[in-house]
Amino acid sequence: MMPLKFEIEGQLVDLQQRAIYPAKISVEEGKINRIERLETVPGVYIMPGFIDAHIHIESSMLTPTAFSRVATTFGTIATVSDPHEIANVCGMEGIQYMIDNARHAALKFNFGAPSCVPATGFETAGAVIDAEQIKILMAQPEIKYLAEMMNFPGVLYKDAEVMQKLHWAGHYQKPIDGHAPHMSEADVSQYAGAGISTDHECTSLEEALYKIKHGMKILIREGSAAKNFEALVDLFSSHPEALMFCSDDKHPDELIKGHINQLVARAVAKGFDLFDVLYAACIAPVEHYALEVGQLQVGDAADFIVVSNLSTFDVLQTYIDGHMVAAAGENFETPFTPAIINHFNRHPVQAADFRLEVKDAASVSVQVIEALEGQLITTVATAQLAVEAGVLNSDLSQDVLKIAVVNRYKEAPVALGFIRNFGLQRGAIASTVAHDSHNIVVVGVTDEAMQSAVNALVASRGGIVVAEGDQINLMPLPIAGLITDKTALEAAAAYESLDLAAKTLGCRLAAPFMTLSFMALPVIPSLKMTDKGLFNVDSFNFTSLIKSKHQ
Repeated sequence: MMPLKFEIEGQLVDLQQRAIYPAKISVEEGKINRIERLETVPGVYIMPGFIDAHIHIESSMLTPTAFSRVATTFGTIATVSDPHEIANVCGMEGIQYMIDNARHAALKFNFGAPSCVPATGFETAGAVIDAEQIKILMAQPEIKYLAEMMNFPGVLYKDAEVMQKLHWAGHYQKPIDGHAPHMSEADVSQYAGAGISTDHECTSLEEALYKIKHGMKILIREGSAAKNFEALVDLFSSHPEALMFCSDDKHPDELIKGHINQLVARAVAKGFDLFDVLYAACIAPVEHYALEVGQLQVGDAADFIVVSNLSTFDVLQTYIDGHMVAAAGENFETPFTPAIINHFNRHPVQAADFRLEVKDAASVSVQVIEALEGQLITTVATAQLAVEAGVLNSDLSQDVLKIAVVNRYKEAPVALGFIRNFGLQRGAIASTVAHDSHNIVVVGVTDEAMQSAVNALVASRGGIVVAEGDQINLMPLPIAGLITDKTALEAAAAYESLDLAAKTLGCRLAAPFMTLSFMALPVIPSLKMTDKGLFNVDSFNFTSLIKSKHQ
């Protein structure tokens, strides 16, 4: 790494002054101690680094240290990170694990206190974080905000526990992140009025505009499954001051290709104001969350990047606290071997555990989860399924496949349902990455294939898998069943192999495992599958798989 005392010249992109000018920056002991205007300089650009304003690091399947080694090469210098996923598995120990691991990384991780562990009482998680524990977390300087309040009914109906969690965020004067998909404007008014200041779940301009009207910041999200950039980017024409960029959930095969830099380049290519776009990507998160991240001003930490141009934003160098941590696609951090923590207590399953028996009927009408490409939301469909020898099976002719959620924390009956748009023609796919409680979720053509997939995960105590006959393609995730102990490149190669294997079985989804991981999340509309049964998010209660004549 470059010594902490140095000078660097280039075209300085001053986002506070909305100006670009030749300058020499002097750095000493990790701080910027002087910025001197020059007449001419080399044709590179020095600018603040990029910030992901909402991400679950666990969804990259990487530890913070491994994430840092790839994200910094794309100019990311900080994240606003919700350790909600590992908290649902390992509780307070999981949050501390992320904080401790991040201390060995150059990238500046800013963690929040997960507000919804579990997300609802309609699923089984591995831990509970109550209001008293939120109080403990909010008092810690490492915790910068209260993470996304997904229990929006709890806010609207003023649930005592939910309101106490919001109280502690206010008490410590820390921001509260929101999670409000498809919420009416009247409900948004009440939700935002409770102190909730952001939302990353908007899927339309109309939805974003009424949330902005009620004072919320909008995070334009582009992850591996949920892609809302195209729907929301026109907000730069009318409300640039209300915007930030985030990825939310990003799998390793996509992370190794780019991060927030990609969204910036796309927005600028569409003709939106350069300074507005860069402010959203580099400065707005620092201001909103009071992050200890330099903004390329005298006295700030020397956190900045050098790019070759202001169109594609190819990153030449990344500096954090005055250290050049990455250059020309290479990261200079020392590799770190992570510890292993987990919470897994499930015996192998039998094929009979996935059998759906129906008596006294030749066929039945069933409710079907309809997965949507590029979205976390689902719709509710119906299908007429034949009853064969008293049993309901997947129906490939209708693309109606069996889905199950298996409790990973204790022995319990398997919850069963049906799903459409996965397109499998053979085998099964399964994962212990199943937001937010991270039980085992599996979609398959036959009960036997589902058994094979689930038992591979039981044997490995977590991972993602494709099963077809005797062939098992498994990516172990030994850390909480969510995270690999490998590098980003190793994780990406393993994930790409599984992605290809799933598509070879017929899956038509662009990101089958990312989509699969959200089919058990009962806080995103409309129909989901938890370990306790089929759940209607719109009415916020369990619903029957087999439709009655009155439904």
